[in-house]
Amino acid sequence: MAQIIDGKAVSAAIKEQVRDEIAHSGISAGLAVVIVGNDPASRVYVNNKKKACEFCGIKSFEYALPEETTMKELLELIDTLNNDKNVNGILVQLPLPKQLDEKAVIERISPQKDVDAFHETNVGKIMIGNYSFLPCTPAGCMELIHSTGISVSGKECVVIGRSNIVGKPMAMLLLHENGTVTVCHSRTKNLAEVCRRADILVAAVGKPNFVTADMVKEGAVVIDVGINRLENGKLCGDVKFDEVSEKAGWITPVPGGVGPMTIAVLMKNTLTAAKIQK
Repeated sequence: MAQIIDGKAVSAAIKEQVRDEIAHSGISAGLAVVIVGNDPASRVYVNNKKKACEFCGIKSFEYALPEETTMKELLELIDTLNNDKNVNGILVQLPLPKQLDEKAVIERISPQKDVDAFHETNVGKIMIGNYSFLPCTPAGCMELIHSTGISVSGKECVVIGRSNIVGKPMAMLLLHENGTVTVCHSRTKNLAEVCRRADILVAAVGKPNFVTADMVKEGAVVIDVGINRLENGKLCGDVKFDEVSEKAGWITPVPGGVGPMTIAVLMKNTLTAAKIQK
């Protein structure tokens, strides 16, 4: 039976570190969160970010814009926040309404304030290993892997999913720690066979219960990035938890695994941004 990797405990420790550093250093840090429209999941995330800021001693600025906001209005707001000395980090909550160009919005955020690390400049820095911030979800996954005490170096690592937000940066972070990394996607042949080689398996595919026990190596570390809502309203991950937990060595639950880590790393990134800008 797998040991559960407790994302709530690991994230609480990171937030406490951030809170202590802010309290003892006297650094002032501010995070601006922009939300466009009224997507219920986005609203939950934004409220959780606000609570985390309050806990850590980070000033929180929220900009809730109507669904029909134009590209011009959103870019003007980002320009204002880029020039605001009280704002160290800017986060535009995705997804955006259809009339807005996500790529152009991300590129407008100053790379120094891009605490999501989605800007091309920051993506390039992650590629070469010379970065200030890491994308929150992949960095959170790495913290969870570290919490098991298992070294990535020399391990077979498989990432399922190649999104710019999770899959690709996740592969780079594992590579920076000397993992041997395979990235799987919708065109991968013999997916189950490839996954079974993994000492460390990261599922970021966005399909409920996609990873089954026959895809997992005995004793593997399994990190489940997925968060899916079933028809009965229950949350589940990309990994079929009940059967995979019988076979894996370590596994993250959903909820309570990767989710809390994303916000904890965001707090860490905001503090880092404040230190760089000061």
